[in-house]
Amino acid sequence: MIPKKNIEDLINKHSKLEKELSSSSLDTKLFAEKSKEYSDLNEIIDEAKKYISFESEKEELVKILNDKESDNEIKIMAEQELNELNFNYENIEKKLKLFLLPKDEADKKNAIIEIRAGTGGLEASLFASDLFKMYEKICHKKKWILELISISKSEAGGLKEVIASIKGTNIYSTLKYESGVHRVQRVPDTETQGRVHTSAATVAVLPEAEEVDLKINDSDLRIDVFRAGGPGGQSVNTTDSAVRITHIPTGLSVSQQDEKSQHKNKAKGMKILRSRLYELERNRIDQERSKDRKTKIGTGDRSERIRTYNFPQGRVTDHRINLTLHKLEEFLAGEAFEEMIESLILQAQEESLVNLK
Repeated sequence: MIPKKNIEDLINKHSKLEKELSSSSLDTKLFAEKSKEYSDLNEIIDEAKKYISFESEKEELVKILNDKESDNEIKIMAEQELNELNFNYENIEKKLKLFLLPKDEADKKNAIIEIRAGTGGLEASLFASDLFKMYEKICHKKKWILELISISKSEAGGLKEVIASIKGTNIYSTLKYESGVHRVQRVPDTETQGRVHTSAATVAVLPEAEEVDLKINDSDLRIDVFRAGGPGGQSVNTTDSAVRITHIPTGLSVSQQDEKSQHKNKAKGMKILRSRLYELERNRIDQERSKDRKTKIGTGDRSERIRTYNFPQGRVTDHRINLTLHKLEEFLAGEAFEEMIESLILQAQEESLVNLK
């Protein structure tokens, strides 16, 4: 049961915000912040008030049921009302608990997605390319903005590695469950015997960190410049435009060479490094807070096998929630992705509710 004071605090906060927003004394930035907070509370305020009045309503109905002078018809109606009240109470309590769950401050951030070919050689690089195309289609469907940071292609036309930033509304909260090993089972084009091969690609989704999110001291960085390799214009291979940034305390290193400008490569490299350091710190704090983190739906373990894409059977299976969709083509086209994500979010919420004290 939720402490009554917690719900009363929500109602009082809602009333206070209502008065502040109608006073016209707030500056533009503060008004926007409080308007958002008020809007969020608006979604739950009716339930909060019903939750508070539950006990008194229940008492009245129980009185009627225990009153020897009440006729049977009234008692039947009171019993029906009490059953409905108890049912609504359970639903309202669950909704309030979800609202009161600790918020992940990164959920509203933009994201950086990193996709790398894993085991399986050229077939793995083709699968990495398929995954990237899938996320491109999802971004297009949701009107998110995807910007390429770096890309490394394989001989077969696949991708060894691709890193991109995705901007929009609540990006990280939607995509964070994609981190992990994605496995594909299919017959490669080069397979003459028709045998099914298994390959894999890893996906990492990081909240895009701003400079205000963490302080990186210049003295903690080692920056090396070198000549970029691979295809490109004349200047790509003749100037020291490529940059390698190493964060000395953690040993994290990022190399960037896609741009002809050393300055642009450094800026892109810092964006990736900042987000990796931010996620590293978030994971450290999470592990300290939650000893049972490994039992939860993962949102960062790149070694965890999370999903299998089986082409012969036309199915995609998420192993964390044992959900199989026989819609592989639609899923890769970004059409059935929402269904999977909603199930993952629901399961994560259920796990959080179980652990809510």
